[in-house]
Amino acid sequence: MTTNPLTPAELTQLTTGLHRLARNIWWSWDQDAQEVFHELSPRGWQNLYHNAVAILLEVSDYELRMRLQDPGFADRVRKVLASFAAYMGEKDTWAAKNAAPLAANPVAYFSAEFAFHETLPIAAGGLGALAGDHAKSASDLGLGFVGISLFYREGYFQQSFNHDNWQQESYTLLQPKNLPLEPVLDASGEPLVGSVRIAGSTIRFHAWRINVGRVPVYLLDTNRPENEGHYRDLTNRVYGGDSTTRIMQEILLGIGGVRLLRQLGVQPSTFHMNEGHAAFLTLELIREKMAAGKSFAEAETLTKHECLFTTHTPVEAGHDRFSNDLVAYVAPKFGQHLGLTQQQLMELGNEHPGKEGSPFCMTALALRYSRAANGVSELHGQVSREMWQGFFGAKTPAEVPIGHITNGIHLVGWMKGTARKVWRRKFVEQGRPESAFVYEANYPEFWQKVKDPAFISDEELWALRYKLRRELIEFTRRRLLLQGRTFSQGDFITFDAFLNPDALTIGFARRFATYKRAPLIFDQFENVVKLVKDSARPVQFVFAGKAHPRDDQGKAFIQKVIHLSKFSELKGHLVFIENYDIHVARQMVAGCDIWLNNPRRPLEASGTSGMKTTPHGCMNLSIMDGWWREGYDGQNGFAIGPDSHPAGVNEQDRVDSENLYKALTEEVIPSFFNRDATGVPRQWIRKIRHSMATLAAQYSTWRMVQEYTTKYYLTK
Repeated sequence: MTTNPLTPAELTQLTTGLHRLARNIWWSWDQDAQEVFHELSPRGWQNLYHNAVAILLEVSDYELRMRLQDPGFADRVRKVLASFAAYMGEKDTWAAKNAAPLAANPVAYFSAEFAFHETLPIAAGGLGALAGDHAKSASDLGLGFVGISLFYREGYFQQSFNHDNWQQESYTLLQPKNLPLEPVLDASGEPLVGSVRIAGSTIRFHAWRINVGRVPVYLLDTNRPENEGHYRDLTNRVYGGDSTTRIMQEILLGIGGVRLLRQLGVQPSTFHMNEGHAAFLTLELIREKMAAGKSFAEAETLTKHECLFTTHTPVEAGHDRFSNDLVAYVAPKFGQHLGLTQQQLMELGNEHPGKEGSPFCMTALALRYSRAANGVSELHGQVSREMWQGFFGAKTPAEVPIGHITNGIHLVGWMKGTARKVWRRKFVEQGRPESAFVYEANYPEFWQKVKDPAFISDEELWALRYKLRRELIEFTRRRLLLQGRTFSQGDFITFDAFLNPDALTIGFARRFATYKRAPLIFDQFENVVKLVKDSARPVQFVFAGKAHPRDDQGKAFIQKVIHLSKFSELKGHLVFIENYDIHVARQMVAGCDIWLNNPRRPLEASGTSGMKTTPHGCMNLSIMDGWWREGYDGQNGFAIGPDSHPAGVNEQDRVDSENLYKALTEEVIPSFFNRDATGVPRQWIRKIRHSMATLAAQYSTWRMVQEYTTKYYLTK
C-alpha cells in the first residue's frame, strides 16, 4: 500500500481514470468497481440507482482528490483501474482465436430495447435483458460487435398504484449528462446527424454511445430542434404510442440504424435482427445495392446473404403487423426506391404470400430476407416452424428453415455481490488468479467443483442461502415501507413483521403478460393459506412485475395479487414489490428459494429469469416450457407436470394449477424442511449443487454468443 501523499499528477491520473470508467458500464459487472463508487457516497449509490456517473457528479472534484489521499482507497482505485485497463487491452480473447474476421467486419445487432442496468431504464422486459446480456458477453469474448437501438428519453414507465391497487404509469425524463452515455460526434466535434424520410418529412437524428466493455451500442435520438414536435417525441418511450408511432420508430431503428453505421464507417458482416422491429433495415440494404447499380433481384440475394433473424415470440399478437394504408402513409417512397408498386411492397411483408389484403408483417419481412432464422429454445423452434410453415410453403414443419439457439444470461453480471464474493473466494482458494474468475465462472468445470463438499461444505452453502434470504427480506421490508408512503414508528414495526427468514420463500417476478399466469398458484387459495399458516413448515411469496400500459388483463392480475397481499389471510406472507427493475430482479433471484414459472405452454419462448437464480442456490419450479424443458433433468429443480399439455386453455389452467400445488406440497416443501440433527437440509443442498453444476454455465450468454458465432455469424 502506498502511504506517501499522492502527487498532483497521480491524483489527476486516478480522477481521470475514474471518470473514464464511469462512462463504460463494465463497472456494472465488476464487483470491485461498484464498491469504489459505493464507497464515495453510500447513500448516493442507493438513491441514484447505483449510477457511477451520478456519483461523480455528486462528489466534487476537490472532494474526490481529497478522498484519494486515503492510501487504502487510492490502492483500491488503482486496482480497479488496472483491471479495467487489462480488460480493455486484452488481445488473447476467445474471439481472437475463433472469430478473428469479425474484428474488421463486426456483427451489427439491432434490437428495439437493451437492458443493461437500472441506471438506464430503456427496456420493457426479457427481450431487452437478453439483448443487454448478449452485448456484455460479446464484449467479454472480444467479439466484433456493435449494437443499434433507440434512446428513449422517458424510458419505460415508473410503476405505482392507486387506492384500488390499479397500476399507474408515470415517466421520468432521462438526462444524458447523468447517464453512462457519450454523444456521437463528427470530425469537427459536433453531433453526428443522420436522417430518414417518414410520412413525407425528413426526420433528423443524432446518436448516443453506450460503452459496454469493449463493444459500442448506439442509441438513435430524434429530439432535435429542426424536427417538428411530434417527431422530436418519436423516441420518447419504449413501445410508446399507437401503431403509427410504432412503425415510425421501427423505420428509424432499421433504416436510420443502417445509415448511422455507414456514417461511422462500420461495415458489418452480419445484420442480426433481434425480433422483427428492425426488419426495415433489409429494405435499406436492398435500396443501397440498387443505388449502386444492382437489379432488385440481385440486391435481394445479396441482402439475404447479410442478414440473420431471431424470433422471440410464439404468440400471434407478438408479431408487428401494419395496414396497407399505414405503410403507404409513413413510407410513400419505399416502393418507388425499390422499383416496386405499393402492392408489390406490401407483398414483401405478407405472411400469407399471394393473399390480398393481408397486413404488412415485420416478422415475415425479416424471414424473407434472412439467410438464417432461429427461435430461442428447442420447443420454441418447433413452434416457430409450425407457425411459419405456410409462409415457407413447406409440406411439413421439419422443412421450415428455422433453427434454435437457447437463450442465456450474463452470469457474472447477474450474480449478486454476496454470492459473487463467496464464489470468487473459493476460486482463489483453489490457487487460481482472482482476475481469471470472471472467465472461468462461465465454464462448466468451475461449477462441477460445487458438487464436492471439500470445495464448499453443506453448512457454508446453507449459510449463504440464509444470508441471501435475509437480504431479500430486509430489502422487501424497506420497499414496502416506501410503497406505503408513510413513516410513523408503527409502520416500521408493522413492516418488520412481514416475511419470515425461516420460511420457504417463493418468488415470481417478470412482465405480467396474461399467458404467464402470475396468480395461478392462488387458484388453490384455501390450500395455500394452510401452507403459509403452517408454523412447522411455513411458506411465503414475493411477487413483482409490470403490466404493459395497455394490458388491462395483466393489470387485473397485479391487482389480484396486491389485494390478496393486503386484504386476505395471506397478508404478511405474500408481498408485491412495486416498480420492478433490474435491481429488484437481482435481489429476488438471489434471495428466493424457489423461482416460480407457470406460463401457458408453449407460449414461453425461452424465459431467462430462472437462469439468473442458479448461482445463488435458488431452484426452479416451472412448467416444462421454454428453456426449462431442456434444462430440467429430474434432479436439478422441480417440474410442474409432464412434457405435454392439454389442448384446451381452461383445461390446461386447471391441470397446471393442480400439478403446481402437487409439486409444491409433495416435492418442494418436504425436501426443503427435511433437516438432519444439525438443522441442515442435506437433500435440498444436494439438489442445489446439482442445479449449479448442470445449469449455471450451460445457460449463460457466453455459451449462447459462442453458439451464434460458430453456427450463424461465421457461416454464410
